[in-house]
Amino acid sequence: MGVNSKRVEDFSSHESSTIIKIPTELSSSHQPPFEMIHSVCLPPKKTTTQKLKHKLSEIFFPDDPLYRFKNQQWSRKLVLALQFLFPIFQWGPEYNLKLFRSDIISGLTIASLAIPQGISYAKLANLPPIVGLYSSFVPPLIYSVLGSSRHLAVGPVSIASLVMGSMLGEAVSYTQNPILFLQLAFTATFFAGLFQASLGLLRLGFIIDFLSKATLIGFMAGAAVIVSLQQLKGFLGIVHFTGKMQIIPVLSSVFNHRDEWSWQTVVMGIGFLVFLLTTRHISIKKPKLFWVSAAAPLTSIILSTLLVFCIKSKAHGISVIGHLPKGLNPPSSNMLYFDAPLLMVAIKTGIVTGILSLTEGIAVGRTFASMKNYQVDGNKEMMAIGFMNIIGSCTSCFVTTGSFSRSAVSYNAGAKSAVSNIVMASAVLVTLLFLMPLFYYTPNVILGAIIITAVIGLIDYQSALRLWKVDKLDFLACLCSFFGVLFISVPLGLSIAVGVSVFKILLHVTRPNTLVLGNIPGTHIFQSLNRYREALRVSSFLILSIESPIYFANSTYLQERILRWVREEEEWIKANNGSTLKCIILDMTAVTAIDTSGIDMVRELRKILDKRSLQLVLANPVGSVMEKLHQTKVLEAFGLNGLYLTVGEAVADISSTWKAQA
Repeated sequence: MGVNSKRVEDFSSHESSTIIKIPTELSSSHQPPFEMIHSVCLPPKKTTTQKLKHKLSEIFFPDDPLYRFKNQQWSRKLVLALQFLFPIFQWGPEYNLKLFRSDIISGLTIASLAIPQGISYAKLANLPPIVGLYSSFVPPLIYSVLGSSRHLAVGPVSIASLVMGSMLGEAVSYTQNPILFLQLAFTATFFAGLFQASLGLLRLGFIIDFLSKATLIGFMAGAAVIVSLQQLKGFLGIVHFTGKMQIIPVLSSVFNHRDEWSWQTVVMGIGFLVFLLTTRHISIKKPKLFWVSAAAPLTSIILSTLLVFCIKSKAHGISVIGHLPKGLNPPSSNMLYFDAPLLMVAIKTGIVTGILSLTEGIAVGRTFASMKNYQVDGNKEMMAIGFMNIIGSCTSCFVTTGSFSRSAVSYNAGAKSAVSNIVMASAVLVTLLFLMPLFYYTPNVILGAIIITAVIGLIDYQSALRLWKVDKLDFLACLCSFFGVLFISVPLGLSIAVGVSVFKILLHVTRPNTLVLGNIPGTHIFQSLNRYREALRVSSFLILSIESPIYFANSTYLQERILRWVREEEEWIKANNGSTLKCIILDMTAVTAIDTSGIDMVRELRKILDKRSLQLVLANPVGSVMEKLHQTKVLEAFGLNGLYLTVGEAVADISSTWKAQA
């Protein structure tokens, strides 16, 4: 290896690293003496194929999903494969009557919430109300077989419904072309499921991580405001209402059609909204009374329907749902729309709603899994939700996922397994077959009250305040998402927020943090001078820590920033009559990777400093960085005292060398 061979150890050919002893009395005065200097080892040798295999394994299989199959017989592997693909075979054999009792109670409780919410969310997506009930029947059955969460209650959700309705509404009018609008909704659902299942099968779930929590907080709050304002149409009894989703057109439509306001509708809407919000408040304050808010939507529908039926001769200003067809989900595969003009609209809508519903479903599943100390497989969930939507698109369903409100009810009601989804679907089935005529006189204003009560919890101002205190860039992403949804559009607001999040990532990559380190007296510990007041500069040394991989995107910045640190250190020494700067130590503990541009930067930086009679030293480069520096022969230029295992050893050894030379 040239002149540096005594300081770099090839791990593949030696059992332990070489130790070079340094006389105790020659150690730095700021720290306890080192008795030994360790060499820096190269990582074990691997072929290119082995490295590629390891890298791909870390990217796509970090959880090692096939570890259960190791050292198993073929018969056992077949059973494990069935359990892996269909989690119902994993918990099904251990299922018993005691668990079933809990799931029946939980399933019926969820159904009391799912039926009114299903009708309401279908209206929110500008779809026939019956489609909401269809979407609360087939998808839960599919999920109970494929899903890995015990508490996830599946069905339509407010955000995905809003986004689907608004994005499709920009291309097709749901009032003028209801059949085409319905076809596009089913097609968007198909592509949403295809996208979700593909992410799971290809193990590309990290893509949805670009929707950061800060982005979702702002997006959901903005969507909740828009959804609530949209319900003013039903609350005020307005017939001619805008189809736009921005806040200004909605408010303009409300005040420009004051002549259409109906006092009967306003009184009924406010009354039931107060009732629903009160029950929600009670359940939040006393979680044991969760059933109060769970039963409130169905109770509101029953009471309001009876009220309108009794006064139907006098309630001309109150619009009702009207006729809903009885029967099971009709097949809709023949309604999937693949013609060129509007196909891209369906694909775009499907991908956006697919990402949103997937993010919500997995987050909800993991939340309740952590409470009960079991694990939810993210990739299995993606496949389960994806296949659920693919099959749903062929059975008259629109986009569905795990709902937080229904899952919370399921958890509090004591759900033990996915059988609670089957019980809920059975209750919806009974409703579809026998109870549809009872919804004829259900007023639309009640659906609006149910939607407002459901989405108001999405306005999480406390989390937004925490973002402001902790991370201003995250708060900026939150605001961009919120105001983008309110004033531009739902998809563009989301795109802006994702753009801000990506910009934040690029900012961290291209402008990494660098610190000047000092020694804490009496120890071998080196920490930031700005962070620790007791940390002291080491005479004649400038010790810098780089807290990022070194890539083409940040190599130029790092070189300029390091040279600036050198200039500022020399100015400080001159101002304080300190010892001449002789050595710059780069602590590379946090440099997890380096590319060719980074290697060139290290080589160029050494040359620049060498011309200024300054020594550059590297401390603790990680295995992959060490290997690349070795392969490119950069280490040979550093000489005998250019590479150390720790900053402390570097300071002690170089100080000893200087004293010996003096």
